[in-house]
Amino acid sequence: MTVTAWLSRNQIAVYAVAVACAVAAAVGRPGAVTGLDRAIDPVLAVLLYVTFLEIPFVRLRRAFTNGRFVAAALATNFLVVPIVAWVLTRPIAGDPVVLVGALFVLLTPCIDYVIAFTGIAGGDAEQLTATTPVLLLAQFALLPVYLWLFAGPAAAAVVEVEPFLEAFATLIAAPLTLAWVTEAWAERSETGQRAETALGTLPVPMMALTLFVVIASQLPRVRASLDQVAAVVPIYVAFPLVMVAVGRVAAEAFDLDLGEGRALVFTAVTRNSLVVLPLALALPDRYALAPAVVVTQTLVELAWMVVLTRAVPRWVLPSTAAAGAPHPGEGGD
Repeated sequence: MTVTAWLSRNQIAVYAVAVACAVAAAVGRPGAVTGLDRAIDPVLAVLLYVTFLEIPFVRLRRAFTNGRFVAAALATNFLVVPIVAWVLTRPIAGDPVVLVGALFVLLTPCIDYVIAFTGIAGGDAEQLTATTPVLLLAQFALLPVYLWLFAGPAAAAVVEVEPFLEAFATLIAAPLTLAWVTEAWAERSETGQRAETALGTLPVPMMALTLFVVIASQLPRVRASLDQVAAVVPIYVAFPLVMVAVGRVAAEAFDLDLGEGRALVFTAVTRNSLVVLPLALALPDRYALAPAVVVTQTLVELAWMVVLTRAVPRWVLPSTAAAGAPHPGEGGD
């Protein structure tokens, strides 16, 4: 068995070890993880680079023309999610700081590691990659609107464009361009082919490293404010449960195929916490608790992602052979 095959077969165990090591480091040696948050973006960029390398660019070009999936992703994330977020956050509506932090993260669909998790679950990662520019533009345009509706004009006024543009440039555009260059090199050179093959062993280790860096760097922030942010934990636990069901129904409603349906479930569930965190950190002093509220969602979501990479292909949207029944987009007799 090759290293790549072994890692793929045992990836959940690898991720569990990474999470356990991160928790141990953050709890047992908090001083050792100080400043580790500066590594989040570089590690994410490398993870997405090696993820994009697994996507043939001929398929990626076709994905840009799939209007049905784009419509499904937009409707799910910007029509259904705001309703779900509004309902779930009613218990914390009396605390404007916690409410703003929760809305920041719940109203913004993920554009980075969701692609890797979608690929692990057998979803259409290239289709989701092609949709990220639209999701990014839509969330930047609509986040102030929903904040104004749900938390008032003062909350809407703090949204800035820079974190969104920077995230797209560093986490999507640059890794995607580098992956395209690597693929072109591999087509023309044996050395390039060997390099591409070697890089093919990295997706699982890079995901494990990403989990370690994010959890180890952010857990101390959450522990320091746990008594104040505890109220959002049930909200963050409930949100994926609701959105998995919504994504499953939406996949059928838009007649998506199996891979697209799984990708839709993941984009419905996964939020843009690592992109909005800098925005939360830049808020006025009266919102000092908001970053901890955002980070709490990250930690809850990462646990959900490990579960969903198994649950979605096995039970939520199983293949026809596994389920003994047609999946969305395949039809039946």
